[in-house]
Formats: sequence, C-alpha cells, structure tokens
Amino acid sequence: MNTALIVLAAGKGTRMQSDLPKVLHPLAGAPLLIHALQSGGTLDPDRTVVVTGHGGDLVTRAAQSFDDRITCVQQTEQLGTAHAVAQARPALDGFSGNAVVLYGDTPFISPDTLDSMITARAKHDVVVLGFHAADPGRYGRLVMDGDTLAAITEYKDADEATRAITLCNSGVICADADTLFSLIDAVGNDNASGEYYLTDIVGLARARGLSAGVVTCDEAETLGINSRAELAAAEQQYQRRARSNAIADGVTMPAPDTVIFAHDTYIGADALIEPYVVFAPGVTVESGATIRAFSHLEGCHVSQGAVVGPYARLRPGAELAEGAKVGNFVEIKNALIDTGAKVSHLTYIGDAQIGAGANIGAGTVTCNYDGYFKHQTVIGAGAFIGSSTMLVAPVTVGAGAMTGSGSVITRDVAPGDLALGRAPQVNKVGLAARLMGKLKALKAATKKG
Repeated sequence: MNTALIVLAAGKGTRMQSDLPKVLHPLAGAPLLIHALQSGGTLDPDRTVVVTGHGGDLVTRAAQSFDDRITCVQQTEQLGTAHAVAQARPALDGFSGNAVVLYGDTPFISPDTLDSMITARAKHDVVVLGFHAADPGRYGRLVMDGDTLAAITEYKDADEATRAITLCNSGVICADADTLFSLIDAVGNDNASGEYYLTDIVGLARARGLSAGVVTCDEAETLGINSRAELAAAEQQYQRRARSNAIADGVTMPAPDTVIFAHDTYIGADALIEPYVVFAPGVTVESGATIRAFSHLEGCHVSQGAVVGPYARLRPGAELAEGAKVGNFVEIKNALIDTGAKVSHLTYIGDAQIGAGANIGAGTVTCNYDGYFKHQTVIGAGAFIGSSTMLVAPVTVGAGAMTGSGSVITRDVAPGDLALGRAPQVNKVGLAARLMGKLKALKAATKKG
C-alpha cells in the first residue's frame, strides 16, 4: 500500500529562547527536522508533506534540501495538531494509502517502529504509537479497552484515574489518508486549551465503529525537543548510541565518551579513533585508518591505513588515499593526498593535489587565494617540499622535484629539478653585538627617566 508522510514542523519553540525555528536546531550536525525525515524516509513514502509555521521559509529550504520532492504547506494559525494535519490535505489530493503523522522535533523514531505501525494497519483503521513512561507527567494517556484503544485523553482533561495510567501517547499516528481527514473534519475544540486535538480522532473513530490500536516502543524513541536542555540531552542520547554502534561494528575507541559523531559519520571496522576526536557531517573513515587525538574532520574521506593527527583538521574536500599521513597541526582543504604521501607538521594544504609518496616539509603553505579566486597547486609523485616553502598557486612541482627550505615558489618546477626561491644570505660582521649594546643602553636610560 502507498504511504504518505505528514511531518508537523510549525511550532516556534518558545522555550528554546531562539529566533531559529525549533525544528532547525541541530542534533549531531543536522537539523531535528532532517532526523525526522530520515526516519520517515525508511518507509519509502510516495509523498511527503511538511507543515511549516514559524520561520516557514527556512524550514521549507531545509526540507527541500533533504529532498526536493517534499511539499511544504503553511499553518498560518496555530490551532492545534488536528488543524496542522488538515493543512496537508490539498497536497495529498488524489493520494490513496496510509498516512503517517510524524513530528519535526521528535528525531528518534526507529524504522522498526514505523514498520510495526504499518503492519498493525492491517488490523486497525487507526494506529497510535504509545510508550510506557517512567514518569508519565503531563503526557496524554492511552485508555485501552482490552487490546483496542478506546481514547486518548490529554493530561489537562484527565481525571485522577486516567492520570494514573502509564501508557502514554507519542503523537505519532498511522491511518488511511481518507479516513484520517474525514475524522479530522469532525474534531472540535471543546477542551481546556480550546485547540483541535489530533488525539480526538480515536474517540471519533470508535464512535463510527472503526478500530483503533496501539503499537508501543521504547520511551527513548519518543523524545521530543522543547528546550535547549532537552536538546543537549538528546545529543547525549544520540552520541551514546552512535558510539555503541561503532564499537559493535569493530571500531576501536579507547575513550569513546570523548568522541563526537555526526548523523552521517561512517567508520570502517578496525579503524582506531583516539580520544577527543570530533566528526562533523560528511566524513567517511575506511577500515584500518587511524585518527589520532584532538583532530577535527568534516566533509572528508580517509582511506585504509591512512593516519590523521594528532591535532589535525580535515576540511571539506579533503581526500586521503591509502597509507597517507597527515600529522600534528596540519590543515587540509579540498585536496588529494595520494597514496603514501606525508604532510607531517604545521602545514596548510588547500586546493591541491599531492602525488603518491611525496613529502611535504613542516611549515609549508599552499598560497591558494588571491583575495578573489582560489588556485590549484600540484605536487608530483615522490617530490620533496622543503620546510617553510610557500607555494604560490597556480603552480606545479613535478615528480621527484625538490624545493629548498624557506623558498617562495612562484613558477612551475620541472620533474627532477631543485627550486630555490629565497634571497641570498648576507652576514654583517659584528652588527648584532653593536645593535644589542645600543638597545641595552637605551632601555637602561628609559628606566632611569
């Protein structure tokens, strides 16, 4: 059966104390909304509709950057969750199949849980996702009648007996799309908040002789983000899970609690990740690679047997081939470090190709930016770049060539040649002693004055 996703992302998130829409606050390097879309995307939906509100243009841009087929609709007034879902109706015109309602601030719903809800639709007209809460607090309660769901009662409208129920509502619902919108048409706002509650569709369904059921999941999956404290807690939860998964997949991490993952970090088996490494989005580390302590990686690829760090920074476009080495206090940006090449110390390599087996000396800089445009530096295989060489791009140093330490290289160097680009040294006999004597006397006179 076809599936449509309706993702509610209209809330301002007042408790976040931010101008940024709540669903765009980042978790593991991606907006909360993207996590929700990724979860729902495992159902391979035929259509996805995101209901926006506060900061609608920003939310639309984020959603469509994830998938440009997503339709975004605006909820101009915040009149409750049923009203929000109703805004998706025009975008689903002509659609036939299941509709799954998700929330842009609830990032952890698992694919298995969503699959279970779709499966349960074979038995029930409406399926609600519930969880047993350690502290039910102000969650809506799921009131059961045997194996079927009789009603969802919001905390504000619940009596003491209902508040004692620990089976709580996550808000996630699956139903036939036509049935869902028909039930929403009947929802009223005669409640403590004066809002149109999506949860009311369960009672309405039962009144029509339709069946409602519950699928349960772990409480951690239903975590919604409403404040920065909850966002921080969600980040911790995500990182614990990511570290655990990496270790289970064969990654060695001596101090896993110090390693930070992004939502899309990939690390192969037998890789070693030392303490205090941060992975920003877009990183792939292949099997057998080593990332040493205090390194920061983003948008890069590290091949088998390569070594990074300690204290290294790989920026977007950095590509390390097998056995390449990037050492301490080295920054690589938009550059290929080919097989076995070494960039060991205190160096910046940007917009460059470093050939196989080349050695880049300490303090080398590819001078790639002229204030308006970026330019390319090419270092041939087996070349040796002396310490503190300034490579003024665009420039090519051929295979097996060398540069002398302290050189400024402004012209191409042919393969096998040695390039020296530094001024001749001049020694002034005795000048240092005379100059230091004068300065010492001047300083003494200044103190007396």
